[in-house]
Amino acid sequence: MKTERILVTGGTGYIGSHTVVELQQAGYPVVIIDNLSNSNRDVLDGIERITGIRPDFVEGDCSDRAVVKKLFNDYPDIAGVINFAASKAVGESMEKPILYYRNNLNILLNLLDEMSTHATKGIVFSSSCTVYGEPDVNPVTEEAPIKKATSPYGNTKQISEEIITDVINAGAPFKSVLLRYFNPVGAHPSAEIGELPNGVPQNLIPFVTQTAMGIRKELSVFGDDYNTPDGSCIRDYINVVDLAKAHVIAVERMLTDKSEAKIEVFNLGTGVGLSVLELIASFERATGVKVPHKIVGRRAGDIEKVWANPARANNVLGWKAETPIDDTMRSAWAWQCRLRERGVM
Repeated sequence: MKTERILVTGGTGYIGSHTVVELQQAGYPVVIIDNLSNSNRDVLDGIERITGIRPDFVEGDCSDRAVVKKLFNDYPDIAGVINFAASKAVGESMEKPILYYRNNLNILLNLLDEMSTHATKGIVFSSSCTVYGEPDVNPVTEEAPIKKATSPYGNTKQISEEIITDVINAGAPFKSVLLRYFNPVGAHPSAEIGELPNGVPQNLIPFVTQTAMGIRKELSVFGDDYNTPDGSCIRDYINVVDLAKAHVIAVERMLTDKSEAKIEVFNLGTGVGLSVLELIASFERATGVKVPHKIVGRRAGDIEKVWANPARANNVLGWKAETPIDDTMRSAWAWQCRLRERGVM
C-alpha cells in the first residue's frame, strides 16, 4: 500500500470513478470530493465492489473556497490532486456560459490556492481536445496550435491550462500534467460503474444506450453535411478504463520526480477517428441491438473532425489505448443492462 494520498475531485463522476478504481488497485489511498450534481453516491458501492476498498468521500462543492480549505486541513497527507470537478457539456455551456466560467475556474483556483500552502506534489488536470478547436491537421499532436475555443466549455479548459501554467511559472511548489482527452466512452468491464448522467444525457454513448434500451425514442445525429466521408462529425473515442490508467501513470510520474518538466502535456486518444454514424454501427454490430436515430441540424459549438496523435503518451508515459471499439460498446451496453436490472432506468 502506498502512503501518498490522492485527492480526486469529481470522483463519483464518470471518468473520476474509473480513475479511483485504478488508483486503489495501484495501492493509493484516495479521498473523493464531489457535490453529486451530475453523479450518485451509489457509485461508491460500485467502486468498493470492484476494489474491495471504499474510498473516503466528502460531499462538497470545490467552487466554495471554505470547503476546499477544510478538505486540505482534514487530509494533510494529500500528495497529489486529480481534478475532474467541472461542468462539462458543450451544448449547455453555449446556453449558460456564466455558470461554466464561474464553476470551472473557481474550482481550479481554490485547489491551486490550497495546494500552494500544503505539501502537495502535483495536479493532474482533466483537459480536453477542445483546446485545439477545429484543427488544421489530423491527427492532432501536442504541438498543434491552441485555437479560439468553439464553446465556453472548451474555453474554460484553455483558460485553466493557462492558469496552471502561470501559477507554476510564478514559483508554485508543485508540478502538473495536463491530459488532453479525446472522447471517453464505455464502462468498467465488471459493469459495476459506468456513465450515468443525471437527467437527459449530454454525451453520445449514454444517449445511444438509453435509446437502444427504449428509454429515449430516438437518437439525434447533429448534421450529415460535414466534410467527412459520411457527413457526420468525427471523433477519437477512447475506452474510459484505458483513459483512467493514464491518470495513475501521470500521478506516479509526478510523485516520483520523473517529470521532464514542471508542466507536461499529453494527448490521450486512440489515434483513430470514427464518425458518429460509424460509432452507432459499431454499437449495433457489437450488441446486436438497433439504435433508432434521425439526422437533425448541426449543433452550435461542435467541431467537424478531430482525432489524436497519441505518440507522445505512448512513448513518454508508456501508455496506450488498447481496448477495441466493439469491446467498448459491449461494455457500455452491459452497464446499461445492469442499470435496468437494478431498476435505475
